[in-house]
Amino acid sequence: MMDWRKHEHTGLKVEADGHVAVVTLDNPPAHTWTVHSLSALRDLVGALNADKDIYALVITGGGEKFFSAGADLKQFASGDKAAAREAARRFGEAFEALSGFRGVSIAAINGYAMGGGLECALACDLRIIEDHAQVALPEATVGLLPCAGGTQNLTRLVGEGWAKRMILLGERIDADTALRIGLAEEKVAKGAAKALALEWAHKAEKQSPTSIAACKTLVQFTRTGSHAAALVAEREAFVDLFDRADQAEGVNAFLEKRAPQWKNA
Repeated sequence: MMDWRKHEHTGLKVEADGHVAVVTLDNPPAHTWTVHSLSALRDLVGALNADKDIYALVITGGGEKFFSAGADLKQFASGDKAAAREAARRFGEAFEALSGFRGVSIAAINGYAMGGGLECALACDLRIIEDHAQVALPEATVGLLPCAGGTQNLTRLVGEGWAKRMILLGERIDADTALRIGLAEEKVAKGAAKALALEWAHKAEKQSPTSIAACKTLVQFTRTGSHAAALVAEREAFVDLFDRADQAEGVNAFLEKRAPQWKNA
């Protein structure tokens, strides 16, 4: 597995802040995705999953205008179906990997998040939006559709009505609306999203990383599994934590009135 701290990541800047990996989208001017940056994100998440010292991930856009404008439409101008299939596969691999990250993932939406840019944020656990930012899934405007989880993740997050307004009518929404409909968990002033995202991410450091991974899997189980099956899985996951060192550490730290020292094991 690559050492993500030393590895070059195409279209991404990556740094560590304690137990948090900070990923900055870096393909100026609008941080559009390429097949190479999507592959880089997929591989990076894999490396972060393997690094027991990482508990959370923050993703944001470079500068103050764009989070990400999504796919570069020039790659679809020729109508090449093979190129379209390759791009769709790469988008899927990248954002499904991001959704499956074992820790807490937070999108700091610091500007325009359009198409695949918004889909990236939708693949995260939590979203913070700056008050000047705007978000949209405008693919149908140009004869395409959101193929990187947009039709599924947006609908689960905000409900069918608002998902259809954004996807079928091409509505672009502002930060206030995003907060109101549940697309974002918090709205902040321009330039403040990354700092709050890091504050939230560092809260995760106080939680058992093995517990977080189990809880996240269970919460996301509601997307596909039945309620009855999920209740069984929840109880089994609770018992499985007793195989982990963090369970004993957490309980004993509480009883001894000290801060726990997590091992992510």
